[in-house]
Order: sequence, then C-alpha cells, then structure tokens
Amino acid sequence: MKRIALAGGIGAGKSTVVDYLRARGFVALDADEVYRDLVTPGGPLLAVLVDAFGTALLTRDGELDRRFVANLVFHDATALARLNAITHPWVGREIRRALESAVGGATFVAIPLFRPEHRRDLGLTEVWSIQVATEIAIDRLINQRAMSEDEARLRIAHQMSNAERQSLADEVIWNNTDRDALRNRIDELLRDRGLDGD
Repeated sequence: MKRIALAGGIGAGKSTVVDYLRARGFVALDADEVYRDLVTPGGPLLAVLVDAFGTALLTRDGELDRRFVANLVFHDATALARLNAITHPWVGREIRRALESAVGGATFVAIPLFRPEHRRDLGLTEVWSIQVATEIAIDRLINQRAMSEDEARLRIAHQMSNAERQSLADEVIWNNTDRDALRNRIDELLRDRGLDGD
C-alpha cells in the first residue's frame, strides 16, 4: 500500500484535497482533525495542555480556546516550541495507528507541519506538496477564515516557505486557481500511479 503525505501551509487547500480523495473512496487522514479530536473536552491531550499552560487555554464551556492559543504561540517562539513538543507525539501516534489499520491501494495523510523525519516515522512512500502563492493564501485566510491581514501574514511567516516544502516533496500541486484545476491535478497524479478509488 502506498502512504502519501499531503504537505502544505495554511490556506494551500489540503482540506479540499482530503475531501476530494475521500469522495473518490480513499482513506485520507488529516493531522488537524486528529488534533481536534484529541483536544475535545475530556480528551486526553486537552488535560496535558492545561497542565502545561494553565486554564487560560479554556473557554467558559471547557473547550480549547483556539484563538487564545494561536495568539499565544504565534507571538512567543518558546510557547510555540513547547506546544509542538507536546502535541506532535500525540498526533503522530494516532496517525500511525490509523495508517496501520488502513486498507486499499493508497492512504493519504495531510500534514501541515511536514518535516523530513515524517517519511521514516510514518513509512511514507511519497510526499505531495500542495502550494499556493502567498498573497492568494492571505486572501483566502481573510475571506474564508475571518483573519485580519496581520494575523494571516503572521501565521504564514511561522511556516516553511514554498521553496522549502518543494525541496522535501516528490510532487508539487499548485492551487492558485480554482477547485476544478486542483481536482484535475489530483486525478492526473492518481492515474499516473494506477490508483482508483475503493
């Protein structure tokens, strides 16, 4: 079975690709979804994060205050490194478990913060990098996620550049236009590998 990572920064379109692959019948995991499941109220990772950072991380309803966390870590490099050191092993374990139980010709996993060691740790056969021009990503974050321009630029500045991602990838998928073009590119890559949806 092929294990293919979908790397890409914020606003690149990883979720759109995951949704499309699922619609085609593939198993497509998403590290962001795994993380969200782990930090739901009562979730094991949420308790660990509260122990590390305090109850200020929680809303009045006991949920993780994502905007507070983002504001904290994107203005404090030490807090960001600490958050990543705590969350990445948890998310990695869940993804490995899901990959080991997956069946079919290929399983995909979207990894926003892709690192070279993921190839080994997750037994990946390929990495596809979904990329978008910076100004288009900023526009998407403003219009689709209600971020301010400053917030969008700050998020992007804390991630790898497109050139860095491209150097780690086997395939590059540019997503600067529309969803049809993105789906056509995914179809092309699937055909090249003889992969069909289950």
